[in-house]
Amino acid sequence: MKNWRDVVAHRQFRYLDHSEKKYFHGKSYTALTSFAVDDVLALFTRGENADPALRLWVHPDTVVLGIPDSRLPYLEEGVQLLSERGYYTMVRNSGGLAVALDAGVLNISLVLPNVKGISIYDCYEAMVSFIRYTLQDLTDDIEAYEIVGSYCPGDYDLSIGGRKFAGISQRRVKDGAAIQIYLDVEGKDRERAQLIRDFYDIARKGEETKFDYPDVNPSVMASLAELLRVELTVDDMKQRVLLALDAVSDQIVTDDFSDDELVQFEKRYKQMVKRNEDVAGMQ
Repeated sequence: MKNWRDVVAHRQFRYLDHSEKKYFHGKSYTALTSFAVDDVLALFTRGENADPALRLWVHPDTVVLGIPDSRLPYLEEGVQLLSERGYYTMVRNSGGLAVALDAGVLNISLVLPNVKGISIYDCYEAMVSFIRYTLQDLTDDIEAYEIVGSYCPGDYDLSIGGRKFAGISQRRVKDGAAIQIYLDVEGKDRERAQLIRDFYDIARKGEETKFDYPDVNPSVMASLAELLRVELTVDDMKQRVLLALDAVSDQIVTDDFSDDELVQFEKRYKQMVKRNEDVAGMQ
């Protein structure tokens, strides 16, 4: 597996902590906003002098569906179930399947420029390497392979002792790539998994489908706090991420969106809203 420096040679990073934002340039800061923001960051990481970006984001009680989930035979009933349990539902524009977010889940977006010559797998491995680095004083047991029975399973599930605490997706826009990871840091890990299991039970109802949806087993998922047996909060993890970024870079900039970026944000946000019109009508 390649490490961080094999993929990320940059010494200056743009850092955006959006984890406590309620609004973003006139828009409520929902998961729709987050995926539009990442698209813009990827779109503007062009040219030899472009800096990569690292962004933190947290959203309360949200289920983010993958594109295949939007084709479930009883999707409307599944979305209604989530709504009844207090969860907002949206469909993202990156890979993967359903993921549950709440205040105990920290999302990190690593946005890399000029990735045409970098494989999708190398970008995933850069994120894995970075997370291992942030937690190096607590564990050296983080593994990356598919955890069968987890929600949103994939080759780059992160686990300790066979129990998953994170999953990674990726989206490429022009020459940039947004590698997005959710980290189950603290809180109701089993409840999240049971929620997604219930969603698939009602949205599929045992029917045969062309896509292989996961049979979620809550026992194979856990939070970092539980796995490491330490008191670890989202705020703690945010601080670890910033310290790790500082260690691997010479300079960190915190520039807000430029006027040009805001123009593209409006376009990308409208695209996300349009993508989610049907799901929004089910809630």
